[in-house]
Amino acid sequence: MGFGKYEPELIEKKWQKEWTDTGAFNVEADESRPKYYVLEMFPYPSGKIHMGHVRNYSIGDVVARYKRMKGFNVLHPMGWDAFGLPAENAAIKHNTHPAEWTYANIDDMRTQLKRLGYSYDWRREMATCHPGYYKWEQQFFLKFLEKGLVYRKKSPVNWCETCHTVLANEQVEEGLCWRCDTQVEQKELSQWFMRITDYAEELLDSLSDLEGGWPDRVITMQRNWIGKSIGAELNFEIEGCDDTISVFTTRPDTLYGATFMSLAAEHPMVEKLIADRPEAEKVREFVTKVSNMDRIVRGADDLEKEGVFTGAYCINPLSGQKMPIYVANFVLMGYGTGAVMAVPAHDQRDYEFAKKYDLPMQVVIQPEGETLNLSEMTEAYTAPGVLTNSGEFDNMSNEDAKGAIVDYLGKSGKGKKSVNYRLRDWNISRQRFWGSPIPVIYCDHCGIVPVPEQDLPVVLPEDAVMNEDGRSPLPEMESFYNVVCPTCGKMAQRETDTMDTFVESSWYFMRYTDARKAGAPFNRDALEYWAPVDQYIGGIEHAILHLLYARFFTKLLRDEGYTSLSEPFKNLLTQGMVLKDGAKMSKSKGNVVDPNSMIAKYGADATRLFILFASPPEKDLEWSDQGLEGASRFLNRIWRLAEDLEGKIAPVGACAKPSAELPSEAKKLRRKEHETVSRASRDMENKFQFNTVIAASMELVNEIYSLKEKLSETEEGRFALSSAFSTVLTVLSPITPHICEELWANAGYEGSISTVAWPEFDESALVTDELLIIIQVNGKMRAKLSVAASASKEEIEKSALGHENVTKHTEGKDIKKIIVVPGKLVNIVAK
Repeated sequence: MGFGKYEPELIEKKWQKEWTDTGAFNVEADESRPKYYVLEMFPYPSGKIHMGHVRNYSIGDVVARYKRMKGFNVLHPMGWDAFGLPAENAAIKHNTHPAEWTYANIDDMRTQLKRLGYSYDWRREMATCHPGYYKWEQQFFLKFLEKGLVYRKKSPVNWCETCHTVLANEQVEEGLCWRCDTQVEQKELSQWFMRITDYAEELLDSLSDLEGGWPDRVITMQRNWIGKSIGAELNFEIEGCDDTISVFTTRPDTLYGATFMSLAAEHPMVEKLIADRPEAEKVREFVTKVSNMDRIVRGADDLEKEGVFTGAYCINPLSGQKMPIYVANFVLMGYGTGAVMAVPAHDQRDYEFAKKYDLPMQVVIQPEGETLNLSEMTEAYTAPGVLTNSGEFDNMSNEDAKGAIVDYLGKSGKGKKSVNYRLRDWNISRQRFWGSPIPVIYCDHCGIVPVPEQDLPVVLPEDAVMNEDGRSPLPEMESFYNVVCPTCGKMAQRETDTMDTFVESSWYFMRYTDARKAGAPFNRDALEYWAPVDQYIGGIEHAILHLLYARFFTKLLRDEGYTSLSEPFKNLLTQGMVLKDGAKMSKSKGNVVDPNSMIAKYGADATRLFILFASPPEKDLEWSDQGLEGASRFLNRIWRLAEDLEGKIAPVGACAKPSAELPSEAKKLRRKEHETVSRASRDMENKFQFNTVIAASMELVNEIYSLKEKLSETEEGRFALSSAFSTVLTVLSPITPHICEELWANAGYEGSISTVAWPEFDESALVTDELLIIIQVNGKMRAKLSVAASASKEEIEKSALGHENVTKHTEGKDIKKIIVVPGKLVNIVAK
């Protein structure tokens, strides 16, 4: 009777409704079953999904569907990273409240994601801008404040004038704001910080637990960002006063070669050093200039080194020599102590600076068996060697000298062993409206007072009106900031800063385990069952932002007794970008492809199929309209195949076992079917190589097409067709679920294909009766030969020598040797 035309939209909406009505993907903790928690990084509700979303969430959906078929109890949730600056900007543009804009976008994007057929447990959906969510991070904040893990201090911060807010170091990219690309300035402000540095060592050490599950690149990026350095802290006396300047160095072995000192522009000693000196005005001008530079730029190797002499000197604690003190643009207050002992003969940065300002140099490490001459040096010598010009430490290897010099200085209190980290405490204060309010009150009588826990959440006012220049309206809303001090009862002021939105994304994966819990952030038992996330999927751009913060936050919550979890994400897949014309899709480049229009034209299954077939998940994907059309043609081909087989096949199941010996053609199809499952099973498990799974399925479809007429004539042949076609649908169902559901039902199966077990291949079915042998003459391929799998070496040699093309290339020559590689090739050596 025929199936009629393949109409993706009708079929896809039919099955999406079926899944919703039956709660097909709803899940609960079940101790009797192995669990699997798969999670894609949740989206910001901008209003429209883009192709990056489609790729990310399609990858996650295939994993979720595949793991269900493998017998796992799968948690696959979705929610919204809903606070943030774009909502405020949009609210200003459209003269509305950020909440109204955000929730309208959530409604639109939810509809778009459902249209793609993703197998989410939508009952667990949550948005971070809901007071029922951010109430709990306000509670976390108060717990951390009580333990001293959150503190407030005045410090130089990264300021974006366009966004009117502070940025964490990790949010500054090449001197620019990570959101709007505005040049970042430096400002002195009182801010709230989380003590992530207290966890620096554990964050570093536990990276080894993630090896094999996380990409090496991400682990390396986090190691470098934490930046552990083992060295020494040395104290330099200042000439003419009782003060000292502390320096951290990884090279105490070069101390005799230190000839000047460099300070960061923000170093607290600068003003004291220049007081009443003729250099003061020039130094202050330089300090102002450098303080407004981006700290990332200041630390770059290619920065032009600049400095200014303070007029002050310090004393080298080993040599006793006077050393001029400079303020230099490349020294950062955020690393070490903000002071650097300069050893120009053995540090390239110091060498360039000394050359520029004609400062002295002293060689103190010689390559073994060589002698360095300062007048001949064109760059600093930084390799290992033997100490020279270093007093009693002469002739000692520089590695041995490191410890010896620190021990020596330790006896006089001038030095000690020390460990330093590049990582700085996390600045979580943001001068924005659309974020979680920081739950503290400032009282003139009581100081900083935590908001009582029973008064949480501190809710953002619904009547706030956005300022056109982007400034937060909270500092102007007396109804928000004027409050009674909960300690003394006098009038006080509420904090008007909100939290960095990375706080919300640092624990959302925990909330999913019991997203409707009212009396706690999550159900401890549910969290212990589901966590950690078994497979996390998202972009590499979050390596030192979200991923580092989430690891830190997990350890914080563990230590506060909320969970026993130490790491949030067991395995991490960082998917590549979707490109068009070799560039990342963006409105400014005019190369954006709208997923909605692609789905409307070709269907969700074809869109999913193309985006999973075009490239392995971890590689960038080049968009191709022709590729999407090809995916659509393949699905139509499967549809036509099902139509051709109607009435000839039965619901025997995938990789069904025949009850009797199959004839050769049926056996050939069965072999291809089991090869397909073997390959697909391997590639699903091995880093989710969906492109090769699809390729294997396409080959099986081709094989069915080539044999269907002949096999349709016998019962054994129809059995082989039934099994092979069922295997096509089963293997493709995680990738193109809608068409597979429809054809599964049309083939006479009861129930959803999503509940069917992943097929198991039979090793015996892979054994072939014939082998294809390559025949070479003097190393060049001259023929291919099919031989019986049981053929002896002598039989293979005889068949090879008798092949027409082999005879042609050996005629008139002596056969010197015949090399047979069993099952693969024959090489005939003829002279």
